[in-house]
Amino acid sequence: MTICIDGKIRTLSPAWVMGIINATPDSFYAGSRTPGKDGVAQRARRLIDLGADCLDIGGYSSRPGASHIPADEEYSRLAMALEQVRRIDESAVISVDTFRADVARRCVEEWNVAIINDISGGTLDPEMPATVASLGVAYVLMHMRGNPVTMNTLTDYTDVTAEVISDLAFKVARLRQEGVADIIVDPGFGFAKTVEQNFTLLRNLRDFAMLGCPVLAGLSRKSMIWRTLGLTPEESLNGTTALHMAALAGGASILRVHDVAEARQCVALHSALR
Repeated sequence: MTICIDGKIRTLSPAWVMGIINATPDSFYAGSRTPGKDGVAQRARRLIDLGADCLDIGGYSSRPGASHIPADEEYSRLAMALEQVRRIDESAVISVDTFRADVARRCVEEWNVAIINDISGGTLDPEMPATVASLGVAYVLMHMRGNPVTMNTLTDYTDVTAEVISDLAFKVARLRQEGVADIIVDPGFGFAKTVEQNFTLLRNLRDFAMLGCPVLAGLSRKSMIWRTLGLTPEESLNGTTALHMAALAGGASILRVHDVAEARQCVALHSALR
C-alpha cells in the first residue's frame, strides 16, 4: 500500500508505526497523557528517536464516557502540542486526532499537519469530508457508532464484520465523491464493539482489503486485551504486541501505538517472517 503525504508518495510496507501523543489529562492509558509542554516535548523526542513514522496528536479524550470539551479548548491543547513537536522536528509527519472540521482546518493550515484522524468517520461533523478534500490531506476513516458517551450502548450487530465494512465502504465512496484522494480505514477497535466483536474484527481483518485502502489497527493497550487477560492497561504491553502481530498478519499497514520500540520490533519480525 502507498499513500501521498505532503506531496510525496510513501510506501506503507513494511507497516508504519504511528506513535500516540495525548495532550489530554484523561486518556485511558496514563502513560500517553502529556498535558504540559515539557511532557509533550519529552514524549515527542522519545517517539521520534525510537523510530515512529508518524505522530498522532489528540486533544480530546475519546475513551468511553470521556467528558465533552469545547472546540476552542481542544484546539488550544493541540496547538500547544503541535508547537512543541514542530520545534523538535519541522519535518515530522503529524496526524491530528479530531472529529471537528474547523479544528482540522486550523491544524493543517497553521501547523502543516499531514493526516486527519477522525474517530467518527465524519458522522459527528458533516463538514469534515469537504474540509479534508479542500485541504488535500490524508484522512483516517474510523468506524464508530454514536459518540464516546453513548458508543458502549450501540453494539447490536448481526454480523459485525460485514456491517463495519459496509459502513466504511459507503463512507469511502462519499469521500471519493468529495475529492478525498488518500483514505486510510480503521475498523475502530473498542468503539461501539464488545470484546468478542473486537476479536471477530481482528480475526477477519484481511476482509477489509476489499475497501482498497490501507488499514490502520488501533489495538494498543485496549480493553479487549486487559479485560481478556484480567490485567490493567499498564500491564498490557505484551498482549498488545501479540495482537499487533495478528493485525500485521491480517494486512494492517499502520499500527497506532503507545509503545513505539516494541511495535517497531514487531514489524521487523513480521517482515522477516514473510
